[in-house]
Amino acid sequence: MHDTAQFPDLKGASVFITGGGSGIGASLTEGFIEQGARVAFVQRSDATAFCDEMEGKHGVRPLFIPCDITDVDALKAAIDQAAEAHGPVTCLVNNAANDKRHTTAEVDSEFWDWMIAINFKAYFFACQAVIPGMQAVGGGSIINFSSISYMMGNAGYPLYTGSNSGINGMTRSLAREFGPDKIRVNVIAPGWVLTQKQLDKWATPEGLAAHMDRQCLKEHLEPRDIVGATLFLASDISRMMTGQSMVVDGGVVVTG
Repeated sequence: MHDTAQFPDLKGASVFITGGGSGIGASLTEGFIEQGARVAFVQRSDATAFCDEMEGKHGVRPLFIPCDITDVDALKAAIDQAAEAHGPVTCLVNNAANDKRHTTAEVDSEFWDWMIAINFKAYFFACQAVIPGMQAVGGGSIINFSSISYMMGNAGYPLYTGSNSGINGMTRSLAREFGPDKIRVNVIAPGWVLTQKQLDKWATPEGLAAHMDRQCLKEHLEPRDIVGATLFLASDISRMMTGQSMVVDGGVVVTG
């Protein structure tokens, strides 16, 4: 467990995380709980065991709302439920995504719709759903997760990288539109974070070695490594940052 800085303004904050019960999302949920925030999250798979773990470890149980984020009505209802339980959402973390590998030739209309629904459409409608509550309370922070994959020009999942790039454009437009309401909208672009899913599906010894050669910092990223940047963007300590993309990848890509 890494030591994490404390952000006093996050204590009691109403936080909503998509995909908050596994992988990077689970570390984010725990990170906000450690700050004293009130956390609600959605996930398609059952996260009861994770909630039990958090309650046993921290004495606080996150609010788990089963939801397939491709169902926009269900996603909006989950955000309403979270706001009813914890107050208007003042920090939204759009974390859930699916980097299923695919070639251009095999994409059909149905697969296109499914990938875009998970990786881009749900992001927009989650933002749309939380903004009125943020406006009512005088501001908030939206953190959209992208990836360095599109910056690297990676092949093998063009709908995923296309969504990653689109998230950046959308984030900048929302930051401009809702800045007068003191709503900040930023992006975090992680590198290759070795979640269990990545280890099970795609992390071959050869692939890991090649990626490490590209990193400046010679340690593989763990889910916990993404928490600090997320807390920073959620907190008022970053109150004058909006429309920005923060890369957390160990030094693979160069921005600016």
